[in-house]
Amino acid sequence: MDCFISDNSTIADNVSLGHFSVVEDGVQIGKNCIIGHNVIIRKGSIIGKNVRIDDNTVIGKEPMRAANSIFKDDEKLSPAELGDNCLIGAGVIIYSGCKIGEKTLVADLATIRENVSIGSKTIIGRGVAVENFCEIGSNCKLETNAYITAYSKLEDYVFIAPGVVTSNDNFAARSKERFGKFKGVTVKKGARIGAQATILPGKIINEDGFVAAGSTVTKDVEAETIVCGNPSKPMRNVPENQLLRNQ
Repeated sequence: MDCFISDNSTIADNVSLGHFSVVEDGVQIGKNCIIGHNVIIRKGSIIGKNVRIDDNTVIGKEPMRAANSIFKDDEKLSPAELGDNCLIGAGVIIYSGCKIGEKTLVADLATIRENVSIGSKTIIGRGVAVENFCEIGSNCKLETNAYITAYSKLEDYVFIAPGVVTSNDNFAARSKERFGKFKGVTVKKGARIGAQATILPGKIINEDGFVAAGSTVTKDVEAETIVCGNPSKPMRNVPENQLLRNQ
Protein backbone atom coordinates (compact mmCIF):
# COMPACT_ATOMS: atom_id res chain seq x y z
CA MET A 1 0.00 0.00 0.00
CA ASP A 2 1.32 3.47 -0.91
CA CYS A 3 -0.04 5.09 2.29
CA PHE A 4 1.51 5.69 5.70
CA ILE A 5 -0.69 4.42 8.52
CA SER A 6 0.65 4.63 12.07
CA ASP A 7 0.55 1.44 14.11
CA ASN A 8 -0.90 3.59 16.91
CA SER A 9 -3.94 4.65 14.88
CA THR A 10 -7.36 2.99 15.03
CA ILE A 11 -9.22 2.40 11.78
CA ALA A 12 -12.66 0.80 11.88
CA ASP A 13 -14.20 -1.56 9.35
CA ASN A 14 -14.91 -0.68 5.73
CA VAL A 15 -12.65 2.39 5.51
CA SER A 16 -11.26 3.30 2.09
CA LEU A 17 -7.90 5.10 1.91
CA GLY A 18 -6.66 6.78 -1.29
CA HIS A 19 -3.11 6.78 -2.63
CA PHE A 20 -0.37 8.59 -0.65
CA SER A 21 -2.57 9.36 2.35
CA VAL A 22 -1.02 9.72 5.82
CA VAL A 23 -2.65 8.68 9.11
CA GLU A 24 -0.53 9.71 12.10
CA ASP A 25 -0.27 8.44 15.69
CA GLY A 26 -3.44 8.23 17.75
CA VAL A 27 -5.83 8.96 14.89
CA GLN A 28 -9.28 7.36 15.17
CA ILE A 29 -11.32 6.75 12.02
CA GLY A 30 -14.88 5.41 12.30
CA LYS A 31 -16.42 2.78 10.06
CA ASN A 32 -17.51 3.34 6.46
CA CYS A 33 -15.28 6.41 5.88
CA ILE A 34 -13.94 7.33 2.46
CA ILE A 35 -10.54 9.04 2.53
CA GLY A 36 -9.29 10.49 -0.77
CA HIS A 37 -5.82 10.66 -2.31
CA ASN A 38 -3.01 12.56 -0.58
CA VAL A 39 -5.07 13.26 2.55
CA ILE A 40 -3.09 13.97 5.74
CA ILE A 41 -4.73 13.25 9.09
CA ARG A 42 -2.54 14.61 11.87
CA LYS A 43 -1.92 12.97 15.23
CA GLY A 44 -4.84 12.38 17.54
CA SER A 45 -7.53 13.52 15.11
CA ILE A 46 -10.94 11.88 15.56
CA ILE A 47 -13.01 11.09 12.48
CA GLY A 48 -16.58 9.86 13.03
CA LYS A 49 -18.53 7.26 11.06
CA ASN A 50 -19.54 7.62 7.41
CA VAL A 51 -17.26 10.62 6.84
CA ARG A 52 -15.96 11.49 3.38
CA ILE A 53 -12.71 13.46 3.05
CA ASP A 54 -11.67 14.40 -0.49
CA ASP A 55 -8.22 14.70 -2.09
CA ASN A 56 -5.38 16.91 -0.78
CA THR A 57 -7.09 17.80 2.50
CA VAL A 58 -5.33 18.21 5.87
CA ILE A 59 -7.10 17.42 9.14
CA GLY A 60 -5.55 18.53 12.45
CA LYS A 61 -2.94 20.98 11.13
CA GLU A 62 -0.91 22.71 13.84
CA PRO A 63 -0.90 26.53 13.57
CA MET A 64 2.18 28.55 12.66
CA ARG A 65 2.88 31.84 14.45
CA ALA A 66 4.59 34.87 12.95
CA ALA A 67 7.06 36.67 15.23
CA ASN A 68 4.61 39.53 15.70
CA SER A 69 1.43 37.46 15.88
CA ILE A 70 -1.14 38.47 18.49
CA PHE A 71 -1.79 34.77 19.12
CA LYS A 72 0.59 32.83 21.34
CA ASP A 73 1.03 29.09 21.70
CA ASP A 74 0.31 29.09 25.43
CA GLU A 75 -2.01 26.10 25.38
CA LYS A 76 -1.96 22.58 24.08
CA LEU A 77 -4.57 22.26 21.38
CA SER A 78 -6.98 19.36 21.44
CA PRO A 79 -7.15 17.06 18.40
CA ALA A 80 -9.40 17.97 15.50
CA GLU A 81 -12.74 16.19 15.64
CA LEU A 82 -15.21 15.51 12.83
CA GLY A 83 -18.69 14.21 13.67
CA ASP A 84 -20.51 11.38 11.94
CA ASN A 85 -21.63 11.81 8.33
CA CYS A 86 -19.54 14.92 7.62
CA LEU A 87 -18.51 15.73 4.06
CA ILE A 88 -15.12 17.41 3.67
CA GLY A 89 -14.12 18.69 0.23
CA ALA A 90 -10.82 18.78 -1.66
CA GLY A 91 -7.99 21.06 -0.56
CA VAL A 92 -9.60 21.80 2.81
CA ILE A 93 -7.47 22.63 5.86
CA ILE A 94 -8.97 22.00 9.30
CA TYR A 95 -6.68 22.89 12.20
CA SER A 96 -6.21 21.13 15.52
CA GLY A 97 -8.50 22.35 18.28
CA CYS A 98 -11.42 22.37 15.84
CA LYS A 99 -14.64 20.45 16.50
CA ILE A 100 -17.25 19.93 13.77
CA GLY A 101 -20.69 18.47 14.42
CA GLU A 102 -22.41 15.69 12.50
CA LYS A 103 -23.72 16.03 8.93
CA THR A 104 -21.79 19.25 8.31
CA LEU A 105 -20.37 19.94 4.86
CA VAL A 106 -17.07 21.78 4.40
CA ALA A 107 -16.64 22.54 0.69
CA ASP A 108 -13.47 22.62 -1.43
CA LEU A 109 -10.62 24.98 -0.43
CA ALA A 110 -12.21 26.12 2.84
CA THR A 111 -10.00 26.79 5.88
CA ILE A 112 -11.10 26.37 9.48
CA ARG A 113 -8.61 27.58 12.06
CA GLU A 114 -7.83 26.31 15.57
CA ASN A 115 -10.22 26.67 18.53
CA VAL A 116 -13.30 26.73 16.30
CA SER A 117 -16.54 24.90 17.01
CA ILE A 118 -19.17 24.25 14.32
CA GLY A 119 -22.56 22.67 14.95
CA SER A 120 -24.41 20.03 12.97
CA LYS A 121 -25.93 20.26 9.48
CA THR A 122 -24.04 23.46 8.71
CA ILE A 123 -22.61 24.27 5.28
CA ILE A 124 -19.18 25.91 5.05
CA GLY A 125 -18.96 26.92 1.39
CA ARG A 126 -16.16 26.84 -1.14
CA GLY A 127 -13.18 29.00 -0.17
CA VAL A 128 -14.69 30.16 3.13
CA ALA A 129 -12.19 31.17 5.82
CA VAL A 130 -13.15 30.77 9.48
CA GLU A 131 -10.50 32.25 11.74
CA ASN A 132 -9.60 31.10 15.26
CA PHE A 133 -11.75 31.33 18.41
CA CYS A 134 -15.02 31.33 16.46
CA GLU A 135 -18.29 29.60 17.32
CA ILE A 136 -20.67 28.64 14.52
CA GLY A 137 -24.02 27.05 15.27
CA SER A 138 -26.12 24.39 13.57
CA ASN A 139 -28.07 24.65 10.31
CA CYS A 140 -26.03 27.65 9.15
CA LYS A 141 -25.01 28.37 5.58
CA LEU A 142 -21.80 30.26 4.79
CA GLU A 143 -21.45 30.72 1.05
CA THR A 144 -18.43 30.99 -1.26
CA ASN A 145 -15.45 33.10 -0.13
CA ALA A 146 -17.06 34.48 3.04
CA TYR A 147 -14.54 35.59 5.70
CA ILE A 148 -15.35 35.07 9.38
CA THR A 149 -12.89 36.96 11.55
CA ALA A 150 -11.43 35.67 14.83
CA TYR A 151 -13.54 35.92 18.00
CA SER A 152 -16.85 35.84 16.12
CA LYS A 153 -20.02 33.99 17.07
CA LEU A 154 -22.72 32.84 14.66
CA GLU A 155 -25.79 31.29 16.22
CA ASP A 156 -28.10 28.70 14.63
CA TYR A 157 -29.79 29.17 11.22
CA VAL A 158 -27.51 32.03 10.18
CA PHE A 159 -27.09 32.77 6.46
CA ILE A 160 -23.90 34.41 5.14
CA ALA A 161 -23.89 35.21 1.40
CA PRO A 162 -20.85 35.06 -0.91
CA GLY A 163 -18.01 37.49 -0.32
CA VAL A 164 -19.13 38.75 3.10
CA VAL A 165 -16.27 40.25 5.13
CA THR A 166 -16.18 40.59 8.92
CA SER A 167 -13.53 42.39 10.97
CA ASN A 168 -12.31 42.54 14.57
CA ASP A 169 -9.66 45.30 14.83
CA ASN A 170 -10.81 48.91 15.17
CA PHE A 171 -7.19 50.07 15.14
CA ALA A 172 -6.33 48.41 11.79
CA ALA A 173 -3.02 47.02 13.13
CA ARG A 174 -1.77 50.38 14.44
CA SER A 175 -1.20 51.33 18.12
CA LYS A 176 -0.54 49.03 21.05
CA GLU A 177 -3.93 50.09 22.37
CA ARG A 178 -5.52 47.52 20.10
CA PHE A 179 -4.15 44.57 22.08
CA GLY A 180 -6.81 43.07 24.31
CA LYS A 181 -9.55 44.92 22.42
CA PHE A 182 -10.11 42.59 19.49
CA LYS A 183 -13.77 41.77 19.10
CA GLY A 184 -15.38 39.79 16.33
CA VAL A 185 -18.95 40.03 15.13
CA THR A 186 -22.03 38.38 16.62
CA VAL A 187 -24.77 37.11 14.33
CA LYS A 188 -27.82 36.00 16.29
CA LYS A 189 -30.23 33.18 15.44
CA GLY A 190 -31.82 33.40 12.01
CA ALA A 191 -29.98 36.55 10.95
CA ARG A 192 -28.88 36.94 7.33
CA ILE A 193 -26.14 38.91 5.60
CA GLY A 194 -26.25 39.67 1.87
CA ALA A 195 -23.49 39.38 -0.71
CA GLN A 196 -20.35 41.50 -0.36
CA ALA A 197 -21.51 43.15 2.89
CA THR A 198 -18.87 44.31 5.39
CA ILE A 199 -19.44 44.05 9.15
CA LEU A 200 -17.20 46.20 11.36
CA PRO A 201 -15.64 44.97 14.63
CA GLY A 202 -17.88 44.05 17.52
CA LYS A 203 -21.16 44.66 15.75
CA ILE A 204 -24.23 42.54 16.52
CA ILE A 205 -26.78 41.42 13.96
CA ASN A 206 -29.75 40.57 16.17
CA GLU A 207 -32.31 37.78 15.67
CA ASP A 208 -33.69 37.65 12.13
CA GLY A 209 -31.89 40.87 11.21
CA PHE A 210 -31.07 41.24 7.52
CA VAL A 211 -28.10 43.11 6.05
CA ALA A 212 -28.62 44.01 2.39
CA ALA A 213 -26.00 43.20 -0.23
CA GLY A 214 -23.05 45.60 -0.38
CA SER A 215 -23.85 47.29 2.94
CA THR A 216 -21.30 48.39 5.54
CA VAL A 217 -22.54 47.75 9.07
CA THR A 218 -21.20 50.33 11.53
CA LYS A 219 -23.92 49.93 14.19
CA ASP A 220 -25.77 46.99 15.68
CA VAL A 221 -28.71 45.74 13.61
CA GLU A 222 -32.01 45.44 15.45
CA ALA A 223 -33.99 42.21 15.43
CA GLU A 224 -36.24 41.58 12.40
CA THR A 225 -34.95 44.70 10.65
CA ILE A 226 -33.51 45.15 7.16
CA VAL A 227 -30.57 47.56 6.90
CA CYS A 228 -28.85 48.78 3.75
CA GLY A 229 -26.31 51.33 2.56
CA ASN A 230 -22.85 52.61 3.42
CA PRO A 231 -23.04 53.18 6.32
CA SER A 232 -26.08 50.95 6.70
CA LYS A 233 -29.36 52.37 7.98
CA PRO A 234 -32.70 50.76 8.81
CA MET A 235 -34.86 50.33 5.73
CA ARG A 236 -37.93 48.37 6.88
CA ASN A 237 -38.98 45.29 8.83
CA VAL A 238 -38.27 41.80 7.56
CA PRO A 239 -41.53 40.47 6.02
CA GLU A 240 -43.48 38.19 8.36
CA ASN A 241 -43.33 35.28 5.92
CA GLN A 242 -39.51 35.50 5.91
CA LEU A 243 -39.06 35.28 9.69
CA LEU A 244 -37.46 32.10 10.98
CA ARG A 245 -40.39 31.30 13.26
CA ASN A 246 -42.70 31.19 10.24
CA GLN A 247 -40.62 28.75 8.20
